[in-house]
Amino acid sequence: MKIVKLTGTVELLSGLHIGGGDDTMKIGGIDNGVIKDVNTDNPYIPGSSLKGKMRSLLEWNSKLVGYGDGNPFNSTLLNKIPDPDQKDAQNLLKLFGDKEGAFGITRISVGDCPLSQESENMVLTEGKWENTIDRRTGTAKHGVGARQTERVPAGVKFDFDIRIKVLDDNDSEEALVSMVKKGFELIESDYLGGSGSRGYGRVKFHLSE
Repeated sequence: MKIVKLTGTVELLSGLHIGGGDDTMKIGGIDNGVIKDVNTDNPYIPGSSLKGKMRSLLEWNSKLVGYGDGNPFNSTLLNKIPDPDQKDAQNLLKLFGDKEGAFGITRISVGDCPLSQESENMVLTEGKWENTIDRRTGTAKHGVGARQTERVPAGVKFDFDIRIKVLDDNDSEEALVSMVKKGFELIESDYLGGSGSRGYGRVKFHLSE
């Protein structure tokens, strides 16, 4: 077995919101906070968020969405896939896992992305007011419906560490690594985290040499 490491940084090109699950609302304060490390209070990107977004976009890109009625693609659906697309589908299941276990263990491990050292002295969070538009007047409704969302601002960087297991000759290192890099490209073209339709979560991946 061989383990391939992909490391680098995720640079925020716009504000990022990945929720921290804090249901406590402070009067006059943030009511939709970002997830933070309990020891440092610094924001971070959960590995599960990065992995989940990558898999979802790769399923769309490989034309696999729709076969599973909204559920993640799995090996029981392979016989529905046209032959030209089967190899990509198999590599996706090897990489991200298959609930049926047809391809053995999951090949990818995506670690949480901590704050990069170069960003430690930056402003790490900002509050952004979100509002709704009155359809009759075309103006923002203040007060009712308004809330303050916490974001990590543009310019902040996080370190990523992804590891890919290449188990045997049936695994193509080139194909698996290429699929992860394609996942990076798709996220860069889409967004990471919540409120992407509002322009949140635009990112750029920088791979280490």
